[in-house]
Amino acid sequence: MSTVPDAIAPMLATDGDLPTGGWGYEYKWDGYRCCLRVARDGETRLTSRRGLDITATYPDVTAEALSGREAVLDGEIVVLDDQGRPSFPLLQTRHLRTPDASLLERSPVHFFAFDVLLLDGDLLLDEPYSARRELLTSLEAGGRIVIPPGYTDDDISPDQLLEVVRQHGLEGLIAKKLDSRYHPGKRTRQWIKRALWHTQEVVIGGWRPGEGRRSGTLGALLLGAHDEAGDLRYVGDVGTGFSDKVLDDLHARLTPLERKTPPFASEVPRDRARRVRWVTPDLVGEVVHRNWTPDGRLRHTTWRGLRADKTPEDVVLP
Repeated sequence: MSTVPDAIAPMLATDGDLPTGGWGYEYKWDGYRCCLRVARDGETRLTSRRGLDITATYPDVTAEALSGREAVLDGEIVVLDDQGRPSFPLLQTRHLRTPDASLLERSPVHFFAFDVLLLDGDLLLDEPYSARRELLTSLEAGGRIVIPPGYTDDDISPDQLLEVVRQHGLEGLIAKKLDSRYHPGKRTRQWIKRALWHTQEVVIGGWRPGEGRRSGTLGALLLGAHDEAGDLRYVGDVGTGFSDKVLDDLHARLTPLERKTPPFASEVPRDRARRVRWVTPDLVGEVVHRNWTPDGRLRHTTWRGLRADKTPEDVVLP
C-alpha cells in the first residue's frame, strides 16, 4: 500500500531590496504555489497553499515520479508560453477541477521545484537552504517536474540577475539566506522577494455592469484588502485586462454571490458605488498597478486573474 508523505505549509518571503553576502537567488515564477508529495512507488499528491488537494486538477504533473524516491517538494505550478516563460494568464485556463484531454494538450502545466523538505524519510526543515538546494539539484526529475537554476552572490550579483529578468520578461527574484532553515507557514526576512512590477492580491466586493460592447456583462470590479484589524477596506476598482472569456467566467462566478449591502468596512465613493452589484467577498484575484494614492487607492490597475490558491483572509494591505 502506498504511503504519500504529509503536506508541509509553504514558507513565505517578505518584500524588500535584494541583500548580498551569504545569499542565494532564484527567479520568481509566475504561477501557483504548491506542495508536491511523492511516495516511493511513484504515487503523487499536489496540495495548494491553502491546504487543498488539487491532484485531479493537474494530472499532467502527478504522472511523474522521482525514480523511486520519497519526497516533499516546494514549488510553483506554471503554464509556459510559446517562448518558454511562465504565463499567469495562460494558467487561468487550467481552473477546471477535472481537465479534459484537449485542455491538457493546449495548456500543459509544469511543476517548478525550488526546495526539498523531505527526502527518503528524512525531514530537512532544520537543514540550511544551501544543503537543501544541493539535495534538490541531485534529484532525477523529469517530465513535468523541473528544477530551475539557482545562484549565489559568489556566482553573480543580484543586479545582473535582475537585468536577465528584465530582458526575458520574468516576474522578479527571490533571495534566500544560505544558512536559513525552513519555517513552514511563516513569512520571514530570511527570504526576500523583489518583483519588477507592482502586483496586489485583492478581494472582489462588487461589480458594475458594462456599457456599449460590454453591455450585459461586467464593466469593472470593486476591490478590497484587509487592514491590520482584519476589516475589508475598499482599495479601488479595475476595468481593463479582461478577455471576453474571462468576463463571462467572472460574471458566472459572481452572480450567485450577490448581496444587498457592500462588504467593505470603509466607504466607497458615491461615483464608484453607482449601479454596483455587491457580492459576498469570497473570490480572490490579482491586479498589476502603478502605485498607491495617499488615501489608499490603487492607481492604473489591470486585471491579471483569479487566485484560486489564496483565501480572502490572505489578502492584506501592504
